Amino acid sequence: MEYKISVLIFIRNIKGEFLMLERKKSPNQGLWSPIGGKLKMETGESPHQCAARETFEEIGLKIDPSQLHLFCMIAEKAYEGNNHWLMFLFDSQLAIHELPEAIDEGTFSFFSREQIDNLSIPETDRQGLWAIYDNYRDSFVSARANCEPGQPLEIVVEQVIEGWESKS
Repeated sequence: MEYKISVLIFIRNIKGEFLMLERKKSPNQGLWSPIGGKLKMETGESPHQCAARETFEEIGLKIDPSQLHLFCMIAEKAYEGNNHWLMFLFDSQLAIHELPEAIDEGTFSFFSREQIDNLSIPETDRQGLWAIYDNYRDSFVSARANCEPGQPLEIVVEQVIEGWESKS
């Protein structure tokens, strides 16, 4: 299976609610997730550059990479049985003030952290990514997820660096 590299960006509004995208396309079609996208590997784009680019492309917010805190790197093995994913998760230090307009990939809404637990979200997000966000967003964590079809989802935190901050 091929490896793909992507980013997810956790963005809040001024009330502290999270921006979520109800996806119209695979992967995760019909499910809610933070915004994000794939690295342009052919240009040598870094995960921070990708997160800033995707934030602008998807919601029109210009963000400097220094305003993004990298809090997780997670390797997902055999996601949906199609690909392996290496994902970089960022917490935006910049809040947005209004709901973005719908895009080709889906529509947006704001949710409190508690509401997200009741949304239709990918199981890897429910069991792993949101728990990682809740526990490690001010640190840095490396994790892996075994998503092989027919196997129970297994998420393992491999390393935690407390108090780590990304540098620009």
